[in-house]
Amino acid sequence: MEFFDCVRERFSVRKFKSKKIKQEELDVILEAGRLAPTAKNIQPIKIYIVQSEEGLEKIDKASPCRYNSETVLLVCGNKKEAFSKEDYSTYEMDASIVTTHMMLEATNIGVGSIWIEKFDGNILKEEFEIPEELEPVCLLPIGYNDGYEPSIMHSARKDINEIVEYR
Repeated sequence: MEFFDCVRERFSVRKFKSKKIKQEELDVILEAGRLAPTAKNIQPIKIYIVQSEEGLEKIDKASPCRYNSETVLLVCGNKKEAFSKEDYSTYEMDASIVTTHMMLEATNIGVGSIWIEKFDGNILKEEFEIPEELEPVCLLPIGYNDGYEPSIMHSARKDINEIVEYR
């Protein structure tokens, strides 16, 4: 798929089939995340692949937004490893870049996804015994779309002149 086609076609899937993603597709999606740029290429991220029934129940405790996905990527940033200066750390930005790469690759290979920020990080940390230095940044349910259509707002975009200014 051409890059701009992929960018235009990606949308948030809110209804997944009850079918686990193929391992080879998951591997390609994870590789896209591994290759994503991070500040100083430190790669301060950890991705938990949640597919077991027990793990998915833990996800459901922390968020109402799994949408029946059989695979959820729990993307965390490492606060201790990330590039930091004064009162700023790149762990959240780095994890976001990695997640974006995985979302676009998922779209590229015909796998749906949705970025979830609505979760209780404390529940995730407790349920998955996530170390203190790791901070959950997002959940990324992935899988096969079960007929969900993009929202009417999907194609609504500001004019380029509203978001870009030359100086």
